[in-house]
Amino acid sequence: MASRADNIASNLSLANFSKATELKQRIWFTIGALIVFRFLSFVPLPGVNPLILESLYDQTRGGILDLFNTFSGGSLERMSLIALGVMPYITASIVVQLAAALHPSLVALKKEGEAGRKKLNQYTRYGAVFLCAIQGWFLAAGLEAYGAQSGLQAVVNPGMMFRVVAVINLVGGTMFLLWLGEQITSRGIGNGVSLIIMAGIVAQFPTFIANLFEGGRTGSINVFVIVGLVVMIVGLVLAICFMERAQRRLLVQYPKRASARGMMQADRSHLPLKLNTAGVIPPIFASSLLLLPLTISQFAGNSVSTGSAFYGVIQTLNQYLQHGQPLYLAFYATGIIFFCFFYTAVVFNPEETAENLKKNGGFIPGIRPGKRTAEYLDYVLTRITVIGAIYLTVVCVLPEYMIAQTGIPLFLGGTSLLIVVNVTVDTISQIQSHLLAHQYGDLIKKAKLKGRLR
Repeated sequence: MASRADNIASNLSLANFSKATELKQRIWFTIGALIVFRFLSFVPLPGVNPLILESLYDQTRGGILDLFNTFSGGSLERMSLIALGVMPYITASIVVQLAAALHPSLVALKKEGEAGRKKLNQYTRYGAVFLCAIQGWFLAAGLEAYGAQSGLQAVVNPGMMFRVVAVINLVGGTMFLLWLGEQITSRGIGNGVSLIIMAGIVAQFPTFIANLFEGGRTGSINVFVIVGLVVMIVGLVLAICFMERAQRRLLVQYPKRASARGMMQADRSHLPLKLNTAGVIPPIFASSLLLLPLTISQFAGNSVSTGSAFYGVIQTLNQYLQHGQPLYLAFYATGIIFFCFFYTAVVFNPEETAENLKKNGGFIPGIRPGKRTAEYLDYVLTRITVIGAIYLTVVCVLPEYMIAQTGIPLFLGGTSLLIVVNVTVDTISQIQSHLLAHQYGDLIKKAKLKGRLR
C-alpha cells in the first residue's frame, strides 16, 4: 500500500525542476565531486610502474582484490592514490555498528542521542585511519615481494621509504574521499560515501557494454547469450527495486485522546519492517570471507616449490573455490543466509522496540505490551528475514552461475547490482523530496501574497 507521501511524490512534475535553483546547484556540485573522484583514480602512487603493475594484477584475478577493485572503480588495479577507496571506512563502520549493539558501554553511548552518534562517528574515523595504515603497509610490502618473485619489478625503488610514502598517500587518499563524501552529503544530493562507491562501479559499465557487443560482432559471444544477460540484468534490477521497498507494516494503536471538539479519538500508526533489513552487508561479508583464502593461496603459491605437498593443497583449494564452482556457490549461499539472520539480529532489537512502544503507550492490537510484543516482533522478523535471505541469495548467486556458464566477466555481480540500485533509488527519493519541498514553498508564497492583497 502506497503512503500519502508516495502518492504526492508520484504526481510531481519535472516541469518544476528548472525552477528549483537550489536542487540544480546541489546536483551540479555532486557531479563535480564525482568527477574529481574519477580523476584521482588515475593518479598512481609515487614509485610504482603502472605498466608492470597491470601484468602483475592479471595474475591474481578472481580473489578478494577483484571485489575491492570493483568498489574502488579500478583504482586498486592502477594502484592510484585512492586505491583503498572507502572500504576501510565501510569496514570500520560495520565493526563499530556491531560493537554498539553488543558492548554495554557503546550501547549506552548509542542511547545518548546526537552526542553519542557523533562520538561513534569519531571512533569510526579513527578505525578507518588505523585500517588504512595497516592495509597500506601490507599492500606496499606485497607489491615489493610479489613483483620480485615474478621477475617483474612493479616498484621502482623498493624499501622502507617506499612503504612509508605509500602508507601516507593511501591514508591521505582515503581520508580525502571521506571528506568529499561528507561534502556531497551536506552540499550535494544523496549519501556521499554511497555515491562514491556507486560511481566506481558504474564507471566500468561502458567498458563491459563495449566488450559485450564487440564479442557479439566478432562471433565469440552468442547473440542469445547477450540477450539472456540483458534480460537477466533487467529482471534482477526490477526484483531489487520491488524487494528493497517491500515492508511488513505492523499496526500500532495508541490510547484514546480528547480531540479539539471534545471527542475521544484513538491514534493509529504503523511499524514498518523491511523484508531485507540487513541490506548489502551479507553478500559483502560472505564474498570477503570466501575469497580471502583464495587470495592468500594465490600469493603463497608463488613462494612454494611446485613439487611439495603444500603446493598441491593450494592448487586444489584454488580449483574448488573458483567463481562458479559448485562448492563456491554453496558456501556463498550459506554465508549470505547466515549473515542475513546474524546482522538482522544485531541491528534490530525486539526487546528495545517493544519497550519503546510501551513507554509511549503504544501496543499492537491483540498482543500484550512488553515481553509478548517482543516475542511477536521476533516471530514476524524471523519469517520475513527468511524471504529476504532467499531474495539476496538468488540475486547474488544467479550472476555468479551465469559467469561460470558463459565465461563472460560480468562485472555487475549481485553485490554491485544491490549497491547501484539502492543508491539510485535513495538519490531519486531525495530529489523528489526537494521538488516536493519546492512545490510547497511556492504554495506558501502564493498564500501569503493573497493574504496581503486582502
